[in-house]
Amino acid sequence: MWERLGRFVLKYRVSLLILLFFSTIVMGYFASKVKLSYEFSKAIPTSNRHYKDYQEFKKVFGDDGNTLVVGIADSQFFTIRHFTPYKKLTDSLKKIKGVEAVLSVADAVTLKKNFETERLYSEKIFQNISDQKTLDSTRDEFYNLPFYKSLLYNPNSHAYLLACKVNKDILASPERTEVINSIINVVSLYEKQTGVKTHISGLPLIRTVVSDRIQKEMKLFLFGSLILSVIILMLFFRSFKTTALSLGVVLISVIWTVALIYLCGYKITLLTALLPCLVVVIGIPNCVYFINKYHHNYASGQDKVTALVNMVSKMGIVTLFCNISAAIGFGVFAFTNSEILKEFGVVAGLSIILIFLISFIMLPALLSFFKVPSENETKYLYNKRITAFLLYLENLVLRNSKSVIIVTVVIVAFSLLGMMKLKTVGYIVDDLPKTDKIYTDLKFFEKHFTGVMPLEIVVDTKKKNGLSGFKALETFEKIDTFSRFLSQIPALRRPLSLAEGLKFAKQGFYEMDSTQYLMPNSFDGAFVGEYLKGGKNKGNSNSLTSIVESFMDSSRSKTRISISMADIGTAEMPGLIDSIENKGRQIFDTSNYKVTLTGTSITFLEGSRFIIGGLKESIILAFILIAFCMLYLFRSVRIMFCSLIPNIVPLIVTAGVMGWVGLPLKPSTVLVFSVALGIAVDITIRFLVNYKQELPVFGNDKRQTVQSTMKNTGLSIIYTSLVLTAGFIIFCGSSFGGTIALGWLTSLTLVVATLTNLTLLPVMLMYISKGKTR
Repeated sequence: MWERLGRFVLKYRVSLLILLFFSTIVMGYFASKVKLSYEFSKAIPTSNRHYKDYQEFKKVFGDDGNTLVVGIADSQFFTIRHFTPYKKLTDSLKKIKGVEAVLSVADAVTLKKNFETERLYSEKIFQNISDQKTLDSTRDEFYNLPFYKSLLYNPNSHAYLLACKVNKDILASPERTEVINSIINVVSLYEKQTGVKTHISGLPLIRTVVSDRIQKEMKLFLFGSLILSVIILMLFFRSFKTTALSLGVVLISVIWTVALIYLCGYKITLLTALLPCLVVVIGIPNCVYFINKYHHNYASGQDKVTALVNMVSKMGIVTLFCNISAAIGFGVFAFTNSEILKEFGVVAGLSIILIFLISFIMLPALLSFFKVPSENETKYLYNKRITAFLLYLENLVLRNSKSVIIVTVVIVAFSLLGMMKLKTVGYIVDDLPKTDKIYTDLKFFEKHFTGVMPLEIVVDTKKKNGLSGFKALETFEKIDTFSRFLSQIPALRRPLSLAEGLKFAKQGFYEMDSTQYLMPNSFDGAFVGEYLKGGKNKGNSNSLTSIVESFMDSSRSKTRISISMADIGTAEMPGLIDSIENKGRQIFDTSNYKVTLTGTSITFLEGSRFIIGGLKESIILAFILIAFCMLYLFRSVRIMFCSLIPNIVPLIVTAGVMGWVGLPLKPSTVLVFSVALGIAVDITIRFLVNYKQELPVFGNDKRQTVQSTMKNTGLSIIYTSLVLTAGFIIFCGSSFGGTIALGWLTSLTLVVATLTNLTLLPVMLMYISKGKTR
C-alpha cells in the first residue's frame, strides 16, 4: 500500500503541491485572524463547586483580582518633601484611563457627626497641607484611626501601601498592557523624583507582565528554534536545498497549526503559544528520517525514483505511527477536565497529524524535482564519530547484554529513591527568578503587609434582610470574632469586612476616640445605627453607602470578608483552608448560615490540582493508547512490552533527577512527561519497524537483525535526537522556571530515551524474541 502511495505522490506531485500551496494560503488567512487571549483560561471545569462559587461571588460583589498595589518603605514619609509628591502620585494615578479608584494614605478619610441631620459623613484628613506643622497634626489624626493600620501602613517598618482598582473589562482586553505600563511609568517618575524605592504588585500586574513576557519569549524561541534547526541540518546534510526543504515543511506546519487555533474557536493562551515551537521541533525529525532514508537508498545504488518510492514505502508507516504516538502524547490532554489543557491537546494532536501529511506530500514531491544527492550531501552517512559510537553500542549490546540490564536496574533504583523525594507544590509566581522585580516586589508586600493574593469569604444568612436591623448585630459580632481568628494566622493580613466598618463608625460616633474602635453593643448600637443610615435626600448620601454596597448584596442577605494573603503555595494552602472552614463552622451555625471560601487564591489551588491531576491521568492514558498502537503495529504482546519499558525508564530517570535536585511537581513540570513520552516513542517505533522488516532478510536470526537494525536506524536516530534535544534546550534561555524546566527535563528524557532504545531495547529483543517473530 505504501509503495502505491509513494508512486501516487510522485505521479500527481504537481497537482498535490499546487493544492498544498493554495490550502496554505487559505490557512494563512485564518492564522492571521487568531487573537491573543487576555483572560486566564479556566483551569478547573465549569461544573466544579469552587468555580461556581467564584462565578457567583463575582456576580454579586465584582472581581477580586483587579487591584494593583504600590508600596514604599520611607521613614520620612510624613515630611512635606516626601508627602507632597506622594499625594501627587495618588492624583496622577486617578487620571489614568482604566483606573477606577485609588486608596492611599493621602486620600484617607475620617468620619464626623452632622448633628443637624444626625448622620455620619466622611471628610478627607489631608487637605490643604501647606506646612510641616499642619502635616504633623493631620498625621496624628490619621494614626488615631485603627481602621487603616496594616491596611494602608505598617507602623513598625514605616511601609505605606497604595491600592489601584483597574477596570475588569480593560484587564480582559489588549488595553491592559497600556494601562499597566501607564501605572508603572507614573510610579517610576515618583521614584525618580523622590529617590524612594517603589514596589508594585497585585494580580493585574503579575498576569499582564508575565503573559506579555511569555508571548514575546515564544516568538524569540520560534525564530531561535528555526535558526538552530537550519544550523543543525546544514551540518548534517551539507545542502542548502535539503535544509530549505525541511524548513519549508515546518514553516507550513506552523501556519496550519496557528490556523487550527482559530478554526477550533480558541485564542492563543500561555500554553498554546508553545505550539509553533513544538511543531518546529517535531517536524524537523520527520524530514530527517525521510531524507536520511532517501539518501541511504540512493547511496545503496538505487535510482532516484526507486529510492523515493522505497523511502515512502519503508518510512511512511513508520513516520505515521511515530506521529500518531506523538499526537497521543499531546492529544490525551484533550480528555482532561482543564479547559486550558483541552485546547492545547486538541490543537497539538491535530497539528502533529498534519505535520505528517505535509511532509508526506512535500518531501517526495519536491525531492523528485531536485538533482540526485551529491557525494558531499551523503557524506554524513559515513560520519566516523557517530559510526564509532554505534559500533561501541553494538558491541555493548551483543557482548555485554547483562551489563546493560544491571546498569539499567541500578539507575532505575537510584531514580526511584529520588522519586521518593518528589514534592507537589506550586506558587503563583514560582516560575519567576528570585531576582526578578515581580518576585522581589511580591516579597516586599509579604514582609510588610503579609501579602496581596485575594482570599474571599462569603457569609450567607440564608434570609432576605438578614444583615439589616438591630438583630444583625449578632451576625456582625460573629464576623468580628471570625476576623480576629483570621488576623492571628501569619499568612493572612487583617481582614476587611463590614464589622471593621461598624467599628470605624462607632469611633466616629464617639468623635474619633480610638478606644471606641469596637463593635457596637446593645446599648449604643441603636444610636450608631441612626448615624449610619443614608441621607434623607440624594445630596446627603455619604461614602459609607458605597462601602456597604461593595460588601453586601442587594438583598442584604450576604456579606463578604476580604483578605490579602501570602503566596504560601499549594502544599500549605489546603491545611490553611481546612482550619478556616473548621473555625467558620464553629462560629456560624450551619443551620442559619452558609460560609463559603472563594477568590483567586482558592481557584489557583483548585486549578493546580486539576492540571497536575489531569496531566498524571494523561500520562497513564497515553501509555495505554500507545501500547494499543504497538500491539496493532507489531501484532505481538512481547514486542509491545519491549517497546514500553525503554520509554518508562527515561521518565523514571527524569522524575528521579527532579527529586534529587529538589524540583517539585507542578503544572509546568508535569507537562514534561506526556510531551517527552509522545516524542521518545518515535525512536522505539522506528527501531522496531526496521527490526521487523529486516528479520525475514536474515532468516529470523535475531542477533544479526539487531546488528543490522542498529546500523541502519542508529544514525538517523542519533541525528534526530540531536535535533530534538537542541530544539528543547533552547527553552533554557527563558526567564521563567517552568519554560526552563520544560527545556532541560524534556532534553534529558530524550537523551536517556535514545540510549535505552539503542541498548536496552535490542537486549530485550534478543532475550524475549524466540523463534519466528511475526
